[in-house]
Amino acid sequence: MSEPNVRKYIWGHSRRFNSYTEHMRQTFGGRIQKVVVDAGFTCPNRDGSKAVGGCTYCDNNAFNPSYCNPTEPIHLQIAKGIEFHAVRYRRAEKFLVYFQPYSNTYAPLDQLKRRYTEALNYPRVAGLVIGTRPDCIDENILDYLGELSKKFFIQVEYGVESCHDTTLMRINRQHNNKLSETVIQNTRSRGIKTGVHLIFGLPGETTDDMFHTVETISQLPVDSIKFHQLQIVKGTAIEKEFVASPGNFHLFRLDGYIDFIVSVIEKMNPAIVIERFSGEVPPRLLYQPDENDDRYDHKAIRWDLIRYDAVLRRIEMELERRDTWQGRRYQPD
Repeated sequence: MSEPNVRKYIWGHSRRFNSYTEHMRQTFGGRIQKVVVDAGFTCPNRDGSKAVGGCTYCDNNAFNPSYCNPTEPIHLQIAKGIEFHAVRYRRAEKFLVYFQPYSNTYAPLDQLKRRYTEALNYPRVAGLVIGTRPDCIDENILDYLGELSKKFFIQVEYGVESCHDTTLMRINRQHNNKLSETVIQNTRSRGIKTGVHLIFGLPGETTDDMFHTVETISQLPVDSIKFHQLQIVKGTAIEKEFVASPGNFHLFRLDGYIDFIVSVIEKMNPAIVIERFSGEVPPRLLYQPDENDDRYDHKAIRWDLIRYDAVLRRIEMELERRDTWQGRRYQPD
């Protein structure tokens, strides 16, 4: 089959997937940059409300920028974040404040309003991206965010990770997939941009299980998605599980992941914007078994420390090689 021309891609550009970068450029008419802040929240599976220890794979130090400090005011973190990005992203004219670490709707509404308002009042801030869990939001918070979304760009990103309840309990999420689906629908019904995070390679899951999660999410009113391959971070509960039983995990080698993720792209609803295809953890934080221990697939653990930009290039090259694109094998209900 010959390559479709640009007009056949519903997202309106020539890349073979619905690119977040291009989507945001179309939305804002230029470069917009996220600035991460740490508002000092926690999670119900950390503070004992539902459980302790948090998600088994989680260590926020693995992705929290150095300029974030929860003891500092939001406006100061934003200022430092803008300065941090100034060299690399000089063309950025506007910013989105990304409330990223832990669950950023897990607080009384009055407290949330103060945090969000402080961020939105900062010069050149066009909106908020709020990372949270499906069980950390209620109707009052959604109503408030729905009102904000009439004036600002507001997106709520839910850590869904998997659509399989056995997996969710195994990784200590302490909520089920039905709740995720309900909350996604309730969020989008208020006009709030709705994002989802998925992790591929969680213990006990096969590639068929992962494809099922992608197909399930594709039927929901989701605006954007981030894909992450499971990475074994030092000091996490999942590190202990992995060390004890590496055979229970389906960690991908880079070549295998490229092949897998392109098949994911084909099955993905073409209306959903793809923000990331893989995660990137600082090498010092990744588990590294003894190089002579043959119980482990060492190339699946480290990927030779390749950076995300190189992974993205390989994905796009594979899309070209297969002459395929996002949604080519998508089957709506």
